[in-house]
Amino acid sequence: ATVLSAVISSLADPAFLAELAITLSRLLAGFAIAVVVGIGLSLIGASNKYAGLMLQATVQLLAPIPKIALYPAIVLVFGYESTPKILLVAVDAVFPIILATYQGIARVERKLIWSARAMGQSQFSCLLTIALPSALPSILTGCRVALIVSCIVVFLAEMISSSDGLGRLLIAAARNFDTVNMFVPLILISVIGLVLNLTLNALRKRLLVGY
Repeated sequence: ATVLSAVISSLADPAFLAELAITLSRLLAGFAIAVVVGIGLSLIGASNKYAGLMLQATVQLLAPIPKIALYPAIVLVFGYESTPKILLVAVDAVFPIILATYQGIARVERKLIWSARAMGQSQFSCLLTIALPSALPSILTGCRVALIVSCIVVFLAEMISSSDGLGRLLIAAARNFDTVNMFVPLILISVIGLVLNLTLNALRKRLLVGY
């Protein structure tokens, strides 16, 4: 009850809402980059056999690496502001999207592609107008996974090194042995993840009416 009371009080505090907005902006920026890069790389990989082999090899090599281990190097290059947090979110979230998009395109009925090519469409045009819409269910599933990853990674990045954001608030409360306020950022990042997941699920249902 004390923690929930602290959550309600925090949501009425403009300074706390500013910290919440910073975390949310980093999360969404990193996720958006991951979506654009992930779908773009998957289209390139699907359009060319050799590019596809290179993409698969790269994903198999890099996906198992804990990306948080790269954070010190990213901080050395980009500093301590929002950029390294956004990049870490994007790097971590891009792999579920690449895997889901590439596999979704690979499962598209080949006869649809052949028919479109026979009617004069280019291979890249077929990818955009046939393969990509057909792979949409798989892509959105990958995006949901990536969104959860984004919530976890942005919080971790702010805990490690940040002068603002929910992760920084948790570390500050822990250092002061403030147990109640230590749980407030945890609850709110969970609520953010839940709301974003429900939003994406609603978008999925709207986009996939015909499936």
